[in-house]
Amino acid sequence: MENKHLSFWLFLAPVLLALSVVVLIPLLFGVFYSFTDWNGLGFSAFVGLEHYTRLLQDGRFLSSLWFTIQFAFVTVILLNALGLGLALLVTQKLRSSNLLRTIFFMPNLIGGLILGFIWQFIFISVFADLGDLFGIAGLNGWLTTATTGFWGLVILTSWQLAGYIMIIYIAYLQSIPEELLEAAKVDGANAFQRFRNVTFPLVAPAFTVSMFLTLSTSFKIYDQNLSLTDGGPFNSTEMIAMNIVYTAFSSNEMAYGQAKAIIFFLFVAIIAVTQVYYNKKKEVEM
Repeated sequence: MENKHLSFWLFLAPVLLALSVVVLIPLLFGVFYSFTDWNGLGFSAFVGLEHYTRLLQDGRFLSSLWFTIQFAFVTVILLNALGLGLALLVTQKLRSSNLLRTIFFMPNLIGGLILGFIWQFIFISVFADLGDLFGIAGLNGWLTTATTGFWGLVILTSWQLAGYIMIIYIAYLQSIPEELLEAAKVDGANAFQRFRNVTFPLVAPAFTVSMFLTLSTSFKIYDQNLSLTDGGPFNSTEMIAMNIVYTAFSSNEMAYGQAKAIIFFLFVAIIAVTQVYYNKKKEVEM
């Protein structure tokens, strides 16, 4: 028993070491530096809560946070709706289902920076040509306003990640016993009733996982934001990750940027844990 216990920790040791070096130790150092005047190389004094009180009055930071919250709210709903819809489509008995799965998943394999530049070309050049062709003035000058920039980011993110979320839903949809669906069909349940009363409750765990992934990913997006809008116009589409990077590296305020990152981490962690707890509770009730 002792040998088994020792072997367990030996196998686990590399993972724990990597987690400590990459995540835990940098996090602890980050918390420490947020209370100092750290400039990236060293610090000369402790400033206490100065950075944290300052960010509460930082209009640009609060604006970026609010923009990110709105973006995450819309994106989480769209991604889960699209992911589940695509999963339901490709799990039907279609001859092209495997091809469709590949097509839907492929955007997830493209890097965020490249996707941003691709969609920037589409929104600016292609949309402008379509606007001129069909006489739709609203398609000209896309990404030049906060509203179109917001929806541009939503479209890009949804297009990129919908296929990934689809794979998660497919795994749970394929685990549903056919006997349950056949029994519901024999009892006279139509397609919507079968989905509502049989399929959806059984894929509830997939919804928990997918919502956690989409929520955390939506808050952490940086490269798509950088390449698509670069925060413009006038920082109106700047998301929180970009604001933190700008503060730390462009303004060279490392400690202040670190304080923003700590608040951001706590904010996302609280929302994610609350979401997982609530959804797990709903799974039990179902």
